[in-house]
Amino acid sequence: MRRRILGASIAVMGVDANGYRDILGHWVSTGGEGLNFWLSVVTDLQSRGVQDVLIACVDGLEGFSEAIHAVFPLTEVQRCVIHQIRSSLRYIASKDQKAFMRDLKTVYKAGTRAEAEENLLKLGETWGDKYAIAIRSWENNWHELSTFFNFPAQIRRVIYTTNAIEAYNRQLRKVVKTKGAFPHSDSAAKLLYLAHLNIAKKWTRPQRQRSRSDIPNWALILNQLAIRFGDRLTL
Repeated sequence: MRRRILGASIAVMGVDANGYRDILGHWVSTGGEGLNFWLSVVTDLQSRGVQDVLIACVDGLEGFSEAIHAVFPLTEVQRCVIHQIRSSLRYIASKDQKAFMRDLKTVYKAGTRAEAEENLLKLGETWGDKYAIAIRSWENNWHELSTFFNFPAQIRRVIYTTNAIEAYNRQLRKVVKTKGAFPHSDSAAKLLYLAHLNIAKKWTRPQRQRSRSDIPNWALILNQLAIRFGDRLTL
């Protein structure tokens, strides 16, 4: 399950056991979302038929992870690493960003969690005095940032970032930005729905089902998920 804000609209994308994507819903954002709002979103998903969420890929807005665990307590939450990197770089002087990123890559591209944590300690030793806020953010959020280390490489590539929902939102923005202001929220919702229908027409193959050898086949991912989650994975 993935979520991302698009202006005043919040979209949640799901990937089923067969690897197919779908948008599970859009919700209107008021700009002050917290635990209660996210809880209403996740509860709505449950009431409309979502029985379980194995892995939730989120971008770390306050209260969203707590809301997921309140409704689906067994869900493993992965915070988007790309969003975390962008957030970190806001606190790094431009002259140091290249060197900082070189050291940071040893953390999120490590082969194992133990290696990543060792490199995170080294990152703190090197940059902690100068850029304490950036280092502290990785340390404080490490539990959710490092979830993908629980899985084999093929699954890691799918869950460590929310790129799938980002791409969906970019396509929606292309439609919305040409329409100017909307007289009311219903008209905006109708436009988003029609745009979604056009986008979803292209979702005809399982997630990551490609011919390139460096992109994992969904069948391999499915077998790994079955081992990991057992009876929770309903085909």
